[in-house]
Amino acid sequence: MAPALERLLAVDARWTARLCIAGRPGPLRTVAAVLAHSGDSWFWAAGLALVWWRGGPHWQQWSMLLFSAIFAVALGVQALKLLLRRSRPAGEWGAIYRKTDPHSFPSGHATRAALLLGLGYVLGPQWFANLMLLYSPAMALARIAMGVHYLSDVLAGYALGLLLAVALGRWFGAAGWLPVW
Repeated sequence: MAPALERLLAVDARWTARLCIAGRPGPLRTVAAVLAHSGDSWFWAAGLALVWWRGGPHWQQWSMLLFSAIFAVALGVQALKLLLRRSRPAGEWGAIYRKTDPHSFPSGHATRAALLLGLGYVLGPQWFANLMLLYSPAMALARIAMGVHYLSDVLAGYALGLLLAVALGRWFGAAGWLPVW
């Protein structure tokens, strides 16, 4: 491994260790654990299914666009993880993630959070975009706080999610799929 890459990975590991609170009981850890889990794919799939089921045609289109984007991006992130095979940081918390998805780069949760933030501004409604502006970085950082990702995993995932939101937003617009609020 190149010395520059080794130094970069060492800095990444130090910052990750500073941000990790998984081993410190208390209310901050509880909030971080809830936030870290709230970004799970199944949670968003269930929420969007509920919106589709209970909403009118406008909300059904909106929820299907978000669901489709989340699904497509999840497949891409999994492919990247299998290609790159970076192991998660050592730790106890998040056993389900460690067993079902042992690779950490890029963070799928951070990618999804940034994707939803970006698509919130593309697809609306404005209140959703504003809510995601607060929620998405907090959820992404909670993944580091709970020790299941390195800082670089989250930063790369977040950048990827924002780029994909822009690309998908343009594609949805070109296809005439943008809801009008």
